[in-house]
Amino acid sequence: MRVSRLMLNTLRDVPAEADIISHQLLIRGGFIKRLTGGIYAYMPLLLKVLKKITLIVEEELTKKGCLQTLLPQLQPSEIWEKSGRWKSYTEGEGIMFSLKDRQGKELGLGPTHEEVITQIISQTIHSYKQLPINIFQIQTKFRDEIRPRFGLMRSREFIMKDAYSFHANKSDLQSTYSEMRNAYQNIFKKCGLDFVCVEADSGAIGGAASEEFMVTADSGEDLLLISSDAKYGANQEKAVSIVEEGELLELNKPSIIHTANQKTIEELCNYNNFHPSQIVKVLAYIAICDDNKKYPVLVSIRGDQEVNDIKLSNEISHKLKQNIIDIRTISNEDIQKQGITPIPFGFIGPDLSDNLLSKAKTWEKKFIRISDNSAKDLKSFICGNNIQDEHKIFYNWSLINTQQLTCDIRKAKPGDRCLHDKTQRLQECRGIEIGHIFQLGTKYSKTLNATFTDYKGIEDHFWMGCYGIGVSRLAQAAVEQSHDDSGIIWPASIAPFEVIIIIANIKNTEQKCLAEDIYQKLMKNRVDALLDDRDERAGTKFKDADLIGIPWRIVAGREASSGLVELHNRKTKTTELLDLNSVLKKLSEEFSIENL
Repeated sequence: MRVSRLMLNTLRDVPAEADIISHQLLIRGGFIKRLTGGIYAYMPLLLKVLKKITLIVEEELTKKGCLQTLLPQLQPSEIWEKSGRWKSYTEGEGIMFSLKDRQGKELGLGPTHEEVITQIISQTIHSYKQLPINIFQIQTKFRDEIRPRFGLMRSREFIMKDAYSFHANKSDLQSTYSEMRNAYQNIFKKCGLDFVCVEADSGAIGGAASEEFMVTADSGEDLLLISSDAKYGANQEKAVSIVEEGELLELNKPSIIHTANQKTIEELCNYNNFHPSQIVKVLAYIAICDDNKKYPVLVSIRGDQEVNDIKLSNEISHKLKQNIIDIRTISNEDIQKQGITPIPFGFIGPDLSDNLLSKAKTWEKKFIRISDNSAKDLKSFICGNNIQDEHKIFYNWSLINTQQLTCDIRKAKPGDRCLHDKTQRLQECRGIEIGHIFQLGTKYSKTLNATFTDYKGIEDHFWMGCYGIGVSRLAQAAVEQSHDDSGIIWPASIAPFEVIIIIANIKNTEQKCLAEDIYQKLMKNRVDALLDDRDERAGTKFKDADLIGIPWRIVAGREASSGLVELHNRKTKTTELLDLNSVLKKLSEEFSIENL
């Protein structure tokens, strides 16, 4: 390819709409063009990157016996209603674009394809003898992001690889899950990325277990907690750790203390010389299910710890056996709308009476009570007395005498000790999610009644797994991880071109002929080369080459009359003056090509 035919359009100034460096560089390098918020055109340079990533993905999944398909992007609402996800995905803060056809039939633009593939497999696979099966596709997905940002990182239209496996039993699912984890590791290594695999919450997809593959980058939206020996890693929304022992509160006669203007943990401690770990903090939430039922929730946690809303939502969902589409703290405005007795915020105890909810208009009239392990382990503590300006002191759980679900709903923090080894501490870093794998179990096969006949002749539900890679996001994540002040530094395996050849002075015949000779030899040997044949200053060409991040640069310049060119490595920034044969030999070793 010649630059004069590439439609290359680079920018020197940083675009105002781009907040992070990878977004800025993709726009400045002419890789993407913004159409509107969260919607981008993939220009020729980026499309070459995406194709190379796609080929790596296809190659590794084919090795694992996966079959490639292409599923409809328009999906009927009925199958989503059967799985119980239509309302949560299309209403409120749901991410699915929905529409109606001319007959009034509701459809959704696919953000994911669990329902579709489950229905298709249930109509196609009938016997355990046909299992296991693993099907993947690479296509455009659509998500109505509340706040599209960061270019391809969080866009409303993006390219994704999604795979779905079907099994006769749990052990077979786990085996394929392990194989897919290995395939993902190979894919990301081949793409030249530094990544970590961490435990993750399954979110709206659901299932028993899931792991995320993260490119480590300071701009990452996810906070990762990784043990110092690297044997444990998890997204903070999933991470677990050992709670440090708090300061013991002496055993004494239980009593009530006056605590005017002491609503916060900090105020309570400062006024009374308490330590936060001696306090049971009680928070009131409202959980909204996908059937629009609203459940008040009372959460108890040690005063020096924070509630993990994801863990809390999962526990409530498990208890109610329903999907939770939203969970948030109760406000005074909520209380006024419900017409219930005011809640004494700042002074709530775990035994706050259900009688407060007796006049609730749309809420359930009984609290779901949940205690974090950190609070349940306290032998003596301080907590609210459920009356304005009053707290209880030297109380214990037998005196509180209320039934609670006890579980882990706390937010693990950097510096916490690890469960697998108490000598190890959790360290934090930020990550960009590029892949996610799930063990779905029978969640979708049961709701969609997808069955097969097992070896005993008995009808059973499929065990399922699903596996996603954000192909377009991966491309930008590579830029976020590998760049410098001059521009992008593409990993060689996914770079739009492997080599760029620059003619320093297009009017110099010797330079032009030498560059053309090198270009033809590289193309003949299937090296993806780009020839900058523009009538531009050499400095402009060098800046563009650095900006678009081609791994190797060959310059036919002043030494062309002696048969010498400059060979520059974009990553190491080293430059060598070599003759043509030496350049070809070095590149043949780099690209593992014989007789270049």
